[in-house]
Amino acid sequence: MSGVDIKGLPKLLAELENKFGKEALQRVSDKGLEDGAEVFVKELKAEFERFKDTGASIEEITVSKPMWIAGVRTVKVHWKGPHDRYRIIHLNEFGTVKNPNPAGKGAIARAMRNAESAYRNAILEAVKRGL
Repeated sequence: MSGVDIKGLPKLLAELENKFGKEALQRVSDKGLEDGAEVFVKELKAEFERFKDTGASIEEITVSKPMWIAGVRTVKVHWKGPHDRYRIIHLNEFGTVKNPNPAGKGAIARAMRNAESAYRNAILEAVKRGL
């Protein structure tokens, strides 16, 4: 069994909320999510540059505003634009029967792995600046 048990986290969050207010904490966390998404998108674009054809997939990378999903504050990185690249991104990531190993296979997973520590650092910096 792997994992870490952190004791006192609910108490810490309650104290921070009492001190700064719920809206202020959400504003800080939203800024952290946006900064972290910016770091991830930069790495994602670098991964997509390796197999760039027209560049439409890179141009259409979009980051949503922070939102609540299943009780968790989240931002989504997705593809939106005139070339409708959202329809084929999964083909680059996983391949097809006819082309099981496309040039961009695993690019999103690599970007996530490569940006993980920089993403965490961006969130921590935003929280430190906000508080």
